[in-house]
Amino acid sequence: MTISKSLTLVTILFLTVTFSSAQNPTKLAKRISPDALVADLYRESSKDRSPFFQTKNRALVDKYFQKNLADLIWKDAVRSKGEVGAIDGDPLYNAQDMDIEHFSVHPATYDKGTAKVRVTFENFGKKEEVGFLLSSGKRSTVWKIANIQYSDGTNLLGILNGSN
Repeated sequence: MTISKSLTLVTILFLTVTFSSAQNPTKLAKRISPDALVADLYRESSKDRSPFFQTKNRALVDKYFQKNLADLIWKDAVRSKGEVGAIDGDPLYNAQDMDIEHFSVHPATYDKGTAKVRVTFENFGKKEEVGFLLSSGKRSTVWKIANIQYSDGTNLLGILNGSN
């Protein structure tokens, strides 16, 4: 009888932990640093697994971007139906044609709950810098990209909103 009660208790504890974890997966998600998130975005994009321009996997967009920016990226991809939308080049390089050299993702700098990650590279011999602004949100510990700033003064939110 004691063994039966112990097994029942262990089963209940196991099920409680399993269901509570399934209901809140972000608590289990490994916290990734802002610069690691940006590096992963570039790595996946180089393998043709970019969240941009695709309409098959909304979760891929949500993995990297805060909701408002993710919504705009998704909407642009769906609306453009495989044609050129508001994003008319590769948003990671702010270019249509690329010959990338001396690529570097710099360590994040932090300020009041936000982070900035600089990415530098040369494209056809011209030095470029892309700045990623990230936030972890009020109730989250997961870093997400809030905007991307380009060296020409434009930014991804502005491009998608039509204000750049």
